[in-house]
Amino acid sequence: MQISTRQMLRVAYPLLALCVCAGGPTTRARQASAQSQGRESMPGMDMGEDPDQARAAGKSANDAMAGHDMKMSPHMFMTDLRPHNPADDQRAAQIVNTLRESIEKYKDYKVALADGFRIFMPNLPQPLYHFTNYGYGYEAEFHFDPARPTSLLYRKSVDGYELVGAMYTAPKSSSDDQLNARIPLSVARWHEHVNLCLPRRGTPIQEVDWQKFGAEGSISTQQACEQSGGRWFPLIFNWMVHVYPFETDPTRVWAH
Repeated sequence: MQISTRQMLRVAYPLLALCVCAGGPTTRARQASAQSQGRESMPGMDMGEDPDQARAAGKSANDAMAGHDMKMSPHMFMTDLRPHNPADDQRAAQIVNTLRESIEKYKDYKVALADGFRIFMPNLPQPLYHFTNYGYGYEAEFHFDPARPTSLLYRKSVDGYELVGAMYTAPKSSSDDQLNARIPLSVARWHEHVNLCLPRRGTPIQEVDWQKFGAEGSISTQQACEQSGGRWFPLIFNWMVHVYPFETDPTRVWAH
């Protein structure tokens, strides 16, 4: 499939938010608040036009991640868990089985690279490295294929990389029901990155005060962001969910 540069950009930067594994408000009111503060004024996926800001978003997200576990954060919106039901459990198990079988070969990370997956920010130390297939990411804008995750998740190992899981993405405009149609919301919680204040355009990453800016920064309102000279993004990136199909503990497969 041929993908244009603009199409690539539309899906590339949702993948930069390397899962700020964080909890946060879990009501639609939270997302509605972010939308009312200027969702339409945000340049969509066009953060790709500003590589420095994209790297800043990715860097702050990397710093916030800690394995599978999530920490509370005002910069994360997560879907509510729906009531448990056996049908959802069965559907989720089928997704996990399909994913496990499809990515088994990528335990050799060199096979993933040969199949078109690219390492995001390979020179930046990270708890988890995202190997992203931008073709799969583009396809995920239109339909869900459990065998074709947008990203593979690896830990650095002595002899390269150890495969631990995968990440699915969905359009940021997706409703709860649309997300549920992909992966049941009684099992998994999709997340979006909201209320993010990034440093002024062109600011070197090493000069940024990450206690204030980024995905773990203290700034979580537009007013505070503007007062600090930052750039306000009420909602960035697509919906995302991580899955760890090789976990033996069922509670860790769809770790929130």
